[in-house]
Amino acid sequence: MNGTERKNVRPGLKVAIVQKQHQRTGQLTEGVVKDILTKSQVHHRGIKVRLDNGLIGRVRLIIE
Repeated sequence: MNGTERKNVRPGLKVAIVQKQHQRTGQLTEGVVKDILTKSQVHHRGIKVRLDNGLIGRVRLIIE
């Protein structure tokens, strides 16, 4: 699924995010979505979320 569309991201979903400090390297961090922080329906770099462990980043991959 596409992590750039808000309709595909929901709390409880397992995702891989890229944190702001890792945008250049593209290092991904896996976790479970706690909150959706992006208000718009689409964001070209990925929907911004807060994970259960408190980390914030943009969704790059939705893990089935």
